[in-house]
Amino acid sequence: MPVMTKTPQGDDIVILSRKEYDQLVAAANEDAADAETLRRSIARVESGEEETFSSAEVDAFLAAKTPLAFFRKKRGLSQDDLAKRAGITQGYLSEIEVGRKSGDVQTLRKLADALRVTLDSLVPDGPSEEDAPRPSAKRRK
Repeated sequence: MPVMTKTPQGDDIVILSRKEYDQLVAAANEDAADAETLRRSIARVESGEEETFSSAEVDAFLAAKTPLAFFRKKRGLSQDDLAKRAGITQGYLSEIEVGRKSGDVQTLRKLADALRVTLDSLVPDGPSEEDAPRPSAKRRK
């Protein structure tokens, strides 16, 4: 437990155990690391390397059939415009957007480049284990 006392000049002095001192130093170092992470994040946003989303955009992303559909609409592109930029047909793009087709890696990379996003941004997370269909046991007769 810290002990507080005063100097003859009236200044406060706090006496800490070594453990308490080490905890304060560790917390200060963690705060400094967090501040540096924040500074780098702000720099990436300001440079355009990383983008931010409003709460309405987050809602739109969550409501979209696929990330591809969300980013195409966010960029203000029609399916036809994006398909031309990626060198694919509008019909194929439509099928990828609604999830009927997954698209090969090269096609998804072209779409990501056209939308100025990473390839990972277009690949939706797979179903969780609880969403995945479970094999049913067959009865023996």
